[in-house]
Amino acid sequence: MIKQWAYFSGIALFIISVSSGFKATQPKQFGKIEGFHLTEDEITNYTVPTIDETATVGFDFPFTGKSYVGFKQAVAIKESQGLYKLVNPFGYMGKYQFGRSTLRALGINDTKKFLNTPVLQERAFRALLCKNKWELRGEIEQFDGKVVNGVKITESGLLAAAHLAGAGSVKNFLHSNGKRVFRDGFGTSVKSYIRKFAGYDTSGIVPHPEPKVKL
Repeated sequence: MIKQWAYFSGIALFIISVSSGFKATQPKQFGKIEGFHLTEDEITNYTVPTIDETATVGFDFPFTGKSYVGFKQAVAIKESQGLYKLVNPFGYMGKYQFGRSTLRALGINDTKKFLNTPVLQERAFRALLCKNKWELRGEIEQFDGKVVNGVKITESGLLAAAHLAGAGSVKNFLHSNGKRVFRDGFGTSVKSYIRKFAGYDTSGIVPHPEPKVKL
């Protein structure tokens, strides 16, 4: 009788110990990270960075590898530290530092609305990439993979440089074999952008001669 009682007591204790490991847990809380914004299209097409890429990360900002999302976040950090409402001393504004004339060319005339609408800024960035890819389509085909003035040329590097200085300045750099190097008001060069933003996946950017942004 004692042995039987001990047997069933042991089973009961085992069941209790196992079931205690399946207690309901509180749902995870996700906080908003300033300057990090994904459109619906980017969420569905998101790619995870490789182990080699994540091993080199030393900051708390979301790291997205060499995907398009990684590209635009890297540009944003360089341009404004990812701040949507930043206006620099030269009047360039937003997360990606747009000038007023560029915004007007994209169909955006209300700069106050632009500064206060993250989705509008994200769409403007992509639209400008489409325009620059159209204007640089010949150069991308001709120079991609080559080395100019010590810098390997990639599509993403050219698009980033065009965002900094315009497609014309990028063409001048390429067709002068790297001798004509534009620098902005802070001394940042086209060459440095081509190097810094090389190798990202911008294949999803569709060239367009006159893209317009709508909210």
